[in-house]
Amino acid sequence: MNRAIFAGLTLIAAMPVAQAQTLYVSNERGNSISVIDAATMKPIATWPVGGRPRGITMTLDGKYILLCASNDHAVQMIDRATGKVVADLPSGEDPEQFFLSRDGRMLFVANEDNAALTAIDLASRKVAFQVDVGKEPEGVAQSPDGKWVVVTSEDEGVVNWIDLSTKMMVDATETDQRPRHVEFTADGKELWIAAEIGGTVQIADPATRKIIDTIRFAIPGVQEHLILPCGIRFTPDGKTAVVALGRGNHIALVDVATRTVRAYVPVGKRVWHVAISADGARAYAANGLSDSVSVVDLASAAVVGTVATGAGPWGVVVGP
Repeated sequence: MNRAIFAGLTLIAAMPVAQAQTLYVSNERGNSISVIDAATMKPIATWPVGGRPRGITMTLDGKYILLCASNDHAVQMIDRATGKVVADLPSGEDPEQFFLSRDGRMLFVANEDNAALTAIDLASRKVAFQVDVGKEPEGVAQSPDGKWVVVTSEDEGVVNWIDLSTKMMVDATETDQRPRHVEFTADGKELWIAAEIGGTVQIADPATRKIIDTIRFAIPGVQEHLILPCGIRFTPDGKTAVVALGRGNHIALVDVATRTVRAYVPVGKRVWHVAISADGARAYAANGLSDSVSVVDLASAAVVGTVATGAGPWGVVVGP
């Protein structure tokens, strides 16, 4: 056996094995969801869904996958046991991303075409309320204390703050160009904002709703204009932020405490979004132009597997 190959196999085998989990990947051009066994890193099913699927998440009880079918102007509710669509929820025009409320009862949906946030009551499967926000909303998040829902406006370069007690937009924080994704830290003290065209991740203080820091990226050998931050996820211990860098074809591993990049990991082409395993050992990166998911060991900052998906993987969620 070739020694280099044997050594590579030994190294991978020695890495920690992720807990038994299943990945669900939305394929934007394939109008499908790829279902992947995380342990074997093999696809196990493909589910047909609505047009241009993008944002994807799971209900708190793990029973349903929720999916933005943008071209169908609906959020689809999909039974995990069967892969069948059981309901098209009234999401508003062109849903792109959403956020499941902290209590699991409400889904906050960004409607890109009509500049609104739609809140869906999952029990009744009806619209609870709608709020006008800035043009081309996309990224959505709820603060851990439940007080705020924030929505990015790509066109206007702001993050909009909605007070859930009044269901009104009360403030807008200016950001670098084209904010696409937002994530609160677990303690609620910071909001991380991916500004795609700006090439940065900015950090806002929810107490003042002001930008307090900006993280910039420089990948050796990659032109600056190709670095397009999009998806952000924090590891369960809150110590690392994993940032998808778009056409930079890398993810960045950022130390949350110091706000510095500890590693860049090359993945597939046009990485959109990422997910983290429950044990925090691995990240999964959806590579939109490679039609694949990269499996990244976070301790070693190395790709340990690549899994084929449908056409144009965009979002990914991990389930038990």
